[in-house]
Amino acid sequence: MRTALFLCLSLLFVPLAGSYGNVIRRAPDFSWPAAGNKSRSLKSLHGQPVVLVIAANPKNKAFRKQIDWLKQTYSQLAAKGAIFIVAFREGEGPVKSDIPFVVANNGSSVASSYNVEGDFALVVIGKDGNVDYQTDQVRTGERVRDVVINNYEVQASTRK
Repeated sequence: MRTALFLCLSLLFVPLAGSYGNVIRRAPDFSWPAAGNKSRSLKSLHGQPVVLVIAANPKNKAFRKQIDWLKQTYSQLAAKGAIFIVAFREGEGPVKSDIPFVVANNGSSVASSYNVEGDFALVVIGKDGNVDYQTDQVRTGERVRDVVINNYEVQASTRK
């Protein structure tokens, strides 16, 4: 009886285990201003990790704290080709930071497409264009670095 039950459960879960690698969360596309009055989109960054910070405005306390945490690992993230993008829900503005942030067009739309309802979110988009990590909490630079470095390389084989 136990053998039959085990066999039935095995047959039930084996297809699910095989399909796990196909479960992806494609990052919603958005754009930002580029040189020469042109715009670029997230799709154009395929093959590069993206750190997207969504905040209410440039003075948002969580946003400022996240910038401070990212400064600690910026050089390591940049060495991996990471691109840093910010989307402001209210208004626009330059980002006062040593990290070169690109400011997304229509930040409120970007927040909505990533289902961000609060004043802050951190999203790490992998080289394959999938959302590898999303949180509404400020995270250390080391945590962001670990997601950028490990997620794509560790999970790439299961996503194919």
